[in-house]
Amino acid sequence: MTRRLVILTEIISPYRIPLFNALAQNPAVSLHVIFLSKTDPNLRQWRVYTEDVRFSYQVLPSWRRRFGKFNFLLNWRVADALNRALPAAILCGGYSYLASWWALRWARSRGIPFLLWSESNTQDARRGHAPVELLKHEFLRRCAGFVVPGQSARDYLLVKKIREERIFVAPNAVDNDLFGSLAAVARTEARANRRTLGLPDRYVLFVGRLVPEKGIFDLLRAYIGLEEYVRRELGLVFVGDGPARAELQMRASEISMGEIRFTGFAHREQLPSYYALAEMLVLPTYTDPWGLVVNEAMACGLPVIVSQVAGCVRDLVREGWNGLLVPPGNVASLSSAIRDLAVQPELRATMGVRATSQIANFSAKQWSASIAAAIQKATSVHD
Repeated sequence: MTRRLVILTEIISPYRIPLFNALAQNPAVSLHVIFLSKTDPNLRQWRVYTEDVRFSYQVLPSWRRRFGKFNFLLNWRVADALNRALPAAILCGGYSYLASWWALRWARSRGIPFLLWSESNTQDARRGHAPVELLKHEFLRRCAGFVVPGQSARDYLLVKKIREERIFVAPNAVDNDLFGSLAAVARTEARANRRTLGLPDRYVLFVGRLVPEKGIFDLLRAYIGLEEYVRRELGLVFVGDGPARAELQMRASEISMGEIRFTGFAHREQLPSYYALAEMLVLPTYTDPWGLVVNEAMACGLPVIVSQVAGCVRDLVREGWNGLLVPPGNVASLSSAIRDLAVQPELRATMGVRATSQIANFSAKQWSASIAAAIQKATSVHD
């Protein structure tokens, strides 16, 4: 039986489009997506890939302002959009916007299952503000079910006393085929692509926003801590932009030995070339609900070095098999992990093959099947 599902989410993220496209092709679901905004120009430099969209959607009228770290997004016509969509279930991408609360109230008043997509984990350093936690507790209490990307997020909800039967796992995914195929193309002309992109012959790669909580300064210090003979052969490349870029570049300029490059922001279709030509991805984050760059790197055949607090590690990274895990903030451990992979080309190659094999289980198709199963189960009690 086909169920009408409405997904309520913030922006038209390039990373979600392949997942929604796959879900729209699932015969068990009739999908409609309501976006609160096209994008967040103050925070994201992403293109809006509307030409890739293969699902029914609409963008609500909105008003957005950012004050420091606080992002305010107000929408109207939420109820009108839901009345027209006639969902059998709603999957909401968060609780921090008024539109989410309006949708929750709308669903509960009609006896329609309202599920929350939850990525929080017990190691998430963004938690801890009492008023926020109180609001979150109230929101969780009123949801009929929850969809999580992996084990860390599942365990977080169990700690919050959510019953296990109300939690559904839909493994977080990117477009593996896109990243893998573009990486393969980039490797066929590796030398020319390195020259075009201005990349070292060998390098460690970071991809993400250049903010302190991503561990970027630890990564720089870990690179400095490598022996000179390693740094002569191995560069460090930061792909991304953010408020800490200027300070990071200033500190990098003081290093006499080694090659450090800052490429700036790269769009989705540009990223596979950086992954393909790198020797490893490093994500030394202090806090990250998941870390989709790890999915991307593994789809491109890279071994990964990831902080133990990243939400993806329990699902994606097996210590010593397809990557290495390091404690957040431990520069010595991070430097040691980079060195271990840098001097062992056979290990890197083996880990890269295993990474590709592992990430094949985290695909848009599997995400779609998991969401469809969750919606079927959540709505069955209301039939």
